[in-house]
Amino acid sequence: MKNKIIVTGGCGYIGSHTVIELLESNFEVVIFDDLSNSTEKTIDRISQITGKTPTFVKVDLKNETETDKVFTAHKDALAVIHFAAHKAVAESVKEPLKYYQNNFYSLINSLNSQLKNNITNFIFSSSATVYGLPKTLPITEKNKTKRPFSPYGNTKKVAEEILEDLTNSDPNFTAISLRYFNPIGAHESGLIGELPTGIPNNLMPYVTQTAAGIREKLMIYGNDYPTKDGTPIRDYIHVVDLAKAHVLAVKRLINKEQEKSFEYFNLGTGIGYSVLDIVKTFEKVTNSKLNYEITSRREGDVPKLYAATKLAAKKLGWTPKRELNEMISSSWKWEQNVRKEQK
Repeated sequence: MKNKIIVTGGCGYIGSHTVIELLESNFEVVIFDDLSNSTEKTIDRISQITGKTPTFVKVDLKNETETDKVFTAHKDALAVIHFAAHKAVAESVKEPLKYYQNNFYSLINSLNSQLKNNITNFIFSSSATVYGLPKTLPITEKNKTKRPFSPYGNTKKVAEEILEDLTNSDPNFTAISLRYFNPIGAHESGLIGELPTGIPNNLMPYVTQTAAGIREKLMIYGNDYPTKDGTPIRDYIHVVDLAKAHVLAVKRLINKEQEKSFEYFNLGTGIGYSVLDIVKTFEKVTNSKLNYEITSRREGDVPKLYAATKLAAKKLGWTPKRELNEMISSSWKWEQNVRKEQK
């Protein structure tokens, strides 16, 4: 029996690292991606790392006909891991319809197509933003979800509600939502990492691009938050640790180990670092000085978010292994490698 997994958005940052972990766990992988925020070169890099080449299909999952066609061609898949989505908080505030259209159409079309082809296992790439502004920390899965501060976050919350309704309506369909905190870092090879198009929306690529001279300076959005140094605190997690959790989640569904048809787990380290912590640690790890400027707060940001991760440890058997220094040094290695390639 084949053990094929479909990974939508598999050329992206978290998707590509997950593809690597799936291949190294002897799964066959098919990537569906429209390359709107990624590159096909990623496939070659995955092959270099693993010695295996995933099947790649370029497809716009917002198009129902195209989506049906590619799912039918791979109806022997055991599960779908769904990463395909726009993810920039600030852009979503400015262009909400772009986010609702892309993130919901691609999700609903994928779900419809996989159900037509009797693929009944689904892993969803979610976010800690579904918790809104928490009253207590760390955030556990018992925290109620709230209206997030950005349209991007709201697409994740509503998507989870769609999955809950679907699993309630269809006893054969199972789903796990993985609620990420802040993924950073890169593969230890330095061949795969985060490479956003345009100005980065996430902190780590903004830091590394500033250090590499691509950006003139790092903008720090607000130093008047109720935190130790006034900058927002987040739970940063190494992307490879995150990727490994997806493999465990897939196995949980395939082996029918889930306790409910829709489950959700926090993925973080349980440790909060401020923006200035990241800056200072980067300077220390790389022995360099970052040019940064503190500016006004950014819409959609909350003061503090960090996770309780006991449930993922207990149910998935997952614990993060990589610490902040490794997250930062691997990000810098990737940035240096990709800039050399571009010269």
